Amino acid sequence: MIDISVHNLTKFFVIGENLLDGLSFDVQEGECVAILGRNGCGKTTLFNILTGQMDYDDGEIFVNPNKKLGLISQIPTFPSGWTVEQVLRSAYLPLLRTKERMEELEKKMAFGASDAQLREYDVLVNRFQSEGGYDMDVQTDKVCNGLGITKAQRNQTFESLSGGEKTRMNLARLLLEKTEILLLDEPTNHLDLRNVEWLEGYINTIRSTVLVISHDRYFLDRVADRVIEIVDGHAEFYSGNYSFYIDEKQARFNLQLKQYEQEQAKLKQLGYTVERMKGWGINNRTLYRRAMSIQHRMDRIRKTEKPKTEKTMKASFSEKDFSGDVVFQTKNMGKSFEDRTLFSGVDLRVEGGERIALLGDNGTGKTTFIKCLLGDEQCEGKISFGPTVKWGYLPQIIHFEHPERSLYDTMLYEKNCTPQMARDRLGAFMFQGEDVFKSVKNLSGGEKSRLRLCMLMDEKINLLILDEPTNHLDIASREWVEAAIEEFEGVLLFVSHDRYFIEKFAERIWVLEDGTIQDYKCDYKKYRSIIEHEAMVKPAAAENTKIKKEKPKGGTKETDKLIRRLERDIEKQEKRITELDESIEAASADYEQLMALLEQKEQEENILMDLMEQWESAQS
Repeated sequence: MIDISVHNLTKFFVIGENLLDGLSFDVQEGECVAILGRNGCGKTTLFNILTGQMDYDDGEIFVNPNKKLGLISQIPTFPSGWTVEQVLRSAYLPLLRTKERMEELEKKMAFGASDAQLREYDVLVNRFQSEGGYDMDVQTDKVCNGLGITKAQRNQTFESLSGGEKTRMNLARLLLEKTEILLLDEPTNHLDLRNVEWLEGYINTIRSTVLVISHDRYFLDRVADRVIEIVDGHAEFYSGNYSFYIDEKQARFNLQLKQYEQEQAKLKQLGYTVERMKGWGINNRTLYRRAMSIQHRMDRIRKTEKPKTEKTMKASFSEKDFSGDVVFQTKNMGKSFEDRTLFSGVDLRVEGGERIALLGDNGTGKTTFIKCLLGDEQCEGKISFGPTVKWGYLPQIIHFEHPERSLYDTMLYEKNCTPQMARDRLGAFMFQGEDVFKSVKNLSGGEKSRLRLCMLMDEKINLLILDEPTNHLDIASREWVEAAIEEFEGVLLFVSHDRYFIEKFAERIWVLEDGTIQDYKCDYKKYRSIIEHEAMVKPAAAENTKIKKEKPKGGTKETDKLIRRLERDIEKQEKRITELDESIEAASADYEQLMALLEQKEQEENILMDLMEQWESAQS
């Protein structure tokens, strides 16, 4: 069944320049489709048209009317003063209305119930149960824990949240609504690694139809069934995930280039023949007619368009020679804010040529650690750098001292460039023509990152520190940054949630959690395998704690005693599991405690299963 159908869709903002030009595609029920394309190609415009927020100029749009559609980037307006908990609960409005009616009937039936009331109550109970009414609290806690929404945040007012936090809460609300057609516009932007991995698992288990716009290549590899790329206003199709798309796109480019070159060689040869025969045919009409026949044949040859290569930025980091072994080291480094300790007792040593990823959940103190390292924040302990170390730093949030200046003036004043050098350097970073006279304050987040990198790459450095370097960049810009970093031979220390970037560069992993930094001297794949192995060992250890099965002894009295004892043990075990369920509900906002309780519950359930098997054996 088709959930979304787009046929010959046209949308323009400037007459004569179509943003979407005859765009056509279908999305089947249950598919997860990635929508790709360069910035400004019309991806978000397409989503706004599908949700009815924006009109279109021509074509046909079909969205299954029997299914609920939700757009993540579209944040509804909620009543003033609503808490996050109320926003999340709004996902269950139909169920809550059913519950209210059930409670009304219960009060009325307490003094005697009519047949009509009993029938209505029975219908409501069945509806409430079948639609998951009794699991509302469990589902809400599950989604909140998965997306890192704490109990404290659930008690905050929705309007007090930042834009990124509102987007995350709205994502949680739409997931709780069990939206059947999900449009995800950069869903991973405000999530840390743990949250993104949870979201991947969630998308892969739900039956909803999903369209996703994302610059997170690792995420697209995990969730996308196929790719639709918007190129010059129309759709190109790839029947696989992001990695398949990259390989297939290159193969298509190579094939088209080969066909183009073969055609051009053939046309050149025929053109040479025509010119010669025309010269010979001045006094020979037969040769002249043959030349014209070849000319007509050339005109009929189907011309393959020359494949376009995207413009790329050509720049690299200037490097300063490093002498010595130690780039920097920390001794008993620590940082606290009032009664909260971010990290303490951190002892690290970094040598030349290392590439290190600093990982951790949002709010654990990764950016603070970097600032302490660079002296922008005071901290405990000792930090020492090698005598020839010069570092360059790209922060997560970029500020310029004079945002009112143009890009051109910023380079002239802050980098002491000549006018021609300023234009050349900006041009290498894809700031060309009139773009160089734009005010810095009017740049997008990605453009500010590009400008700061442009300024940073001119400095001679041997320690490069990057805080979320790919955050505001599209895929093409990310690939360019990666190409520049690949050529850098100094020490690289970076904070990132971009697993594609981490996997490409990290040769050593620092994980900031529980107030300390764990040092894994391996790449990201090896680190993941270590974490997965540790996760598998815990259940295996729990298996070994299972109680030994008791075989019933011969004789009726002995068997009866065993059965009665087992029944008492089963009753106690069930009570223990019920108490754990209450503890799990109470700890719903504490991720670590919740995980420990769930693990304990699994062990207790295994013991209960063993007791039940023994009871059945004794009965037989």
